[in-house]
This record gives sequence, C-alpha cells and structure tokens, in this order.
Amino acid sequence: MRPVPQSAVLLVSCADKPGIVASVTAFFARHNGNILDLEQHSDDESHLFFMRLEWDLRGFALTLDDVHREFQPIAQQFGMQWQLCRRDTRARVAIFVTREPHCLVELLARQRAGEWPADIPLVVSNREDLRGVAEQFNVPFHCLPVSPDNKSAQEAAAKALLKEHNIDLVVLARYMQIVTADFIRDYPNRMINIHHSFLPAFPGARPYRQAHTRGVKVIGATSHYVTEDLDAGPIIEQDIARISHRDSVEDLIRKGRDIEKIVLARAVTAHLEHRVLVHDNRTIVFQ
Repeated sequence: MRPVPQSAVLLVSCADKPGIVASVTAFFARHNGNILDLEQHSDDESHLFFMRLEWDLRGFALTLDDVHREFQPIAQQFGMQWQLCRRDTRARVAIFVTREPHCLVELLARQRAGEWPADIPLVVSNREDLRGVAEQFNVPFHCLPVSPDNKSAQEAAAKALLKEHNIDLVVLARYMQIVTADFIRDYPNRMINIHHSFLPAFPGARPYRQAHTRGVKVIGATSHYVTEDLDAGPIIEQDIARISHRDSVEDLIRKGRDIEKIVLARAVTAHLEHRVLVHDNRTIVFQ
C-alpha cells in the first residue's frame, strides 16, 4: 500500500501577471512550509495563469484554516480563484456500471491495492450483471433498473444513496444510461465518464463496428468530466492503440477495453491527487 503524503495542495487560477510565483512561495517560506512540488502554466491565448503547489504539513506553522485566512490578501491582490486540499483526506467514491466489468474491476483492484486515498462504499447499476464482481471486493451493490417509466424515480433513489454515503466523486464506469442535468448539477467537476473513442468520433451504438468499417488505424478512449452537454465535458485523459487491417472487430473490442480501463483509472487518479484544474470547458492536468 502506497503511503499517503502528509501534505496539502494549493490550486490557483488567475490572470497572468508578474510576481505570482514569488508571492505565493514567499508566503509558504514565511510559515516554514517545505514545498514538495510546484508546477505552473501560463496560457498565451487567454493570458491566464494556473498553478499547483504541494507542501509538507510536517513542521508547517499554520493550520489549513489559518491558510484560508492568511492567504486571502495574496489571493485578492492577484484576483485568484483558489482551493486547498489535504492529500491524506480520503475521498468517498461511487461507481456506476451496467454490464461490462473491465473498468469496474480495474477501479476496485486499484483501491484495494491502496493506490488511492479513497473509499468505495457502493456500486450502483441498472442491471444485476456485475453484482458478483462488487461482492468479490466486499463492496455493497445497489441495483436500480431504469426504464422510461421509472427513470426519474430511480435517479432520485440513486441521489439519495449518494447523499447517504457522503459521496465526493461519481465514476461512470461504462454506465449505459444518460444521466439528467439535475443529477449532474449536484456533482460539478466531480463526475467522471469513460467514452469508447476520441470524442466525438464514432458516436452512438457499436463504435468498434463503425471503426472497423472505416478501416481506422488507431482506436482510443476519452475520460472526461460529465456536463449537461452529452459527451462534451472537459477532457481529463486520453490514449490510443494502433491497429491494422489484420485486426478483427473482436480484436478492436479487446484492445479498446484495455485502453478504456487504463484511461479511466488515470483520470480518477489525477482527480483524487488534486492535479486537475477546470477552466471553461478544458482542463489543466498537472503531472
């Protein structure tokens, strides 16, 4: 199990101007803050500045409540949008699935191996197919079958479960239902989906059949935050696999599943490690 750092993260976005890094790092130096990692990005087109700073809490002179108060003058000086997160705070993650197990197994295995400072208190599905997978990992499984007649009621039941378990992050791990705007609104930039292509290529049903028919040379997967615009949210992670005319549809499906589970896991990892900043409909993902 990987040890969780005794550290905290500051995420900053603001207009780009001189003196930001100097002012921020001087603040932590004044309070005996040992900076463990600092990454920044200046966007030439938007003239915006983005930064992630992680510092050691051991020996640091302030509590996070103190930082919220003492850092405010610097934030106001530069017009910052900013947030603080402890790395050792365990997030509570809910996974939504339908019947394909590959992404669910990958997420549950990583959590069991201690890769994430996170707990997974429930798996929610519209089918019974993956109950056995969840039970193998000792995670409670909740089946909420969805039909046109009961979609609103079942979504309300799902929302009640998330509230009951104090869920911080929702992961749609090949959940084959369209969630409503009302459901998404409760989890802004806290609901992650995996899509079986480079968006928006080959949308809809049977994407691998479409790709095979078109003779594509690469297939890919995209993980993104869920917004009200279907499959158009800020992209967190993508990857590809090269294919050739020798690959059958079954080969594409197998290779695609491998990419999907890795891309989704990388996106969840980036979110849980507080490495993602969202601006408008794009992300800055720090390494």
